[in-house]
Amino acid sequence: MTNATPALPADLLDRALRDRGVDRFAGVPCSYFAALIPLLQQDGRYVACANEGAAFATACGFSLAGAPGAVLLQNSGLGNLVNPLTSLSAPYDIGVLMFVSHRGDPDGPSDEPQHRLMGAATVPLLDALRVPNWQLSPNLDELGTTLDAALDAVRSGRTAALVVPRGVMAKPAPAEQLPETSQRPGTEDVVAALGALLRDELVVSTTGFTSRWLFAGADRPGNFYMQGSMGHALSLGLGLALSRTDRRVFVLDGDGACLMHMGALGTVGAQHPGNLVHVVLDNQQYESTGGQPTAGARTRFEDVARASGYRWGGRVTSLSDLKPVLEHVGSQPGPALLVIETTAGAGAAPPRATASLDPDAIRARFMTEAAG
Repeated sequence: MTNATPALPADLLDRALRDRGVDRFAGVPCSYFAALIPLLQQDGRYVACANEGAAFATACGFSLAGAPGAVLLQNSGLGNLVNPLTSLSAPYDIGVLMFVSHRGDPDGPSDEPQHRLMGAATVPLLDALRVPNWQLSPNLDELGTTLDAALDAVRSGRTAALVVPRGVMAKPAPAEQLPETSQRPGTEDVVAALGALLRDELVVSTTGFTSRWLFAGADRPGNFYMQGSMGHALSLGLGLALSRTDRRVFVLDGDGACLMHMGALGTVGAQHPGNLVHVVLDNQQYESTGGQPTAGARTRFEDVARASGYRWGGRVTSLSDLKPVLEHVGSQPGPALLVIETTAGAGAAPPRATASLDPDAIRARFMTEAAG
């Protein structure tokens, strides 16, 4: 993409796809698609899925119904959809059109550490999986030709991918700043309050803004900041809790991340670690990718936890309730799950932990603390 080529407007891409019979989408948000997803949501043409494998299978369902299904995903999520791609789409010749954002593109601008390996592997992985792929260009003269080639493959029963580099899709217009009317506390306030209550606990914080706010306001060697690996904070915390039964382990999770691999709650319930406390910050959106709504507005995580075998599950809606509830949770054996209802943070989030610490430094100091 050159400086002389304007970014591709979301409505133009949507119109070109509709003209070619592509009208149903499923996905997991990426900021590269921050303008496209709300456009599709306006008339119910986008299904927000818990993870990329579920999104891909949903799109296969669209295709089985007669019109090509499409998936929007970040390339980090390719690993989540390899199974349905190779064991559903391929053997049954069910074609799906994938839009894959290319985070960590080795030929693009510098990106975060968690994107570099998958960035370099994205196109080779698609090639290895026999997925024909093209790079999406903002050049309007190329757009129709690229879409036609990809959809020819899809209609022949093959999944095809359009790889989307940074800057190809136009950004959304700035959202109108409406006055905050919710009584829920902001994410940064909740994380600050939690940080003030920590003592010698080992803490795993999920990817996204949660880890940013925790690092900015309550950094300590016993915090492990996850960047990437969305949905796996709980399983990482479970391994720690089972290995260090003498230390209490806190997992700071998000609603979108918890939804992504909710089966981990069943594993925690089966293993029953008495030293594990699972905190879910529930703002009902993917805040770090543009505020797209999650699929969990009706999900009562505390009910799912109790049904999965957690000893305790509860919910708070205000900071004033947080300390007494955590004291109650800390006085009894776990596993316990606490949902804290939050709103999106005000203003820009602080930098990621890796802006100051290399990932290996985060790991090394945490391991030293965990061994103590």
